Amino acid sequence: MIAIAETQGSQIKSKLTYEQFVGLRLTDGRYEFVDGEIVKVVNTRQHEDVIAFAYKKFDQEIDKLNLDFVVRQNVSIRTTKSNGAKQSRIPDLSVIDREFWRSNPSDYSPLQKPIQLAVEVTSNNWDDDYIDKFEEYQRLGIPEYWIVDYLAIASREFLGNPKIPTVFVNLLDENGKYQTSKFTGEDKIISRTFPELDLTAAEILNI
Repeated sequence: MIAIAETQGSQIKSKLTYEQFVGLRLTDGRYEFVDGEIVKVVNTRQHEDVIAFAYKKFDQEIDKLNLDFVVRQNVSIRTTKSNGAKQSRIPDLSVIDREFWRSNPSDYSPLQKPIQLAVEVTSNNWDDDYIDKFEEYQRLGIPEYWIVDYLAIASREFLGNPKIPTVFVNLLDENGKYQTSKFTGEDKIISRTFPELDLTAAEILNI
């Protein structure tokens, strides 16, 4: 019997390999594979509303500019830690090359090619988004990574003082490192993936 952690950060009794996790093909929910453990992903309604709003905006931009992307939720991607250990992450929102997404429609396994854009909406385990996933997505080579901290829940190290809701857009530079821009209030969010995006931080943060 495989033990599953119901909340992020919970410990389970036995460790799995990445290959064992992929072989399980879990379909009764959303699961990440982190440090040899299966972690069930659960979100609040407000969290889901933020994701849905961003999904709608991205999908509109793809249609308007006829971009070769698709927007999806619940997509697993394979990442690695600094020691080479394989993980499986599920960004809250993924923008993916359309041709790549449709190239193997029956595949269950996590994507191994970098997606174009990942969005994480922060929750109680905020350090996962700001630190662990930041490093893993950077290492994988995801060109654009958004952190939407609508609760202003991260530490002052990231949010400053006073802490206010913030959208962080991390763009991969020529050296493979993220350069971070912060957007608050009526700041217009600048996206490399969606250069004509008309969206302020307040619009997505005040859902």
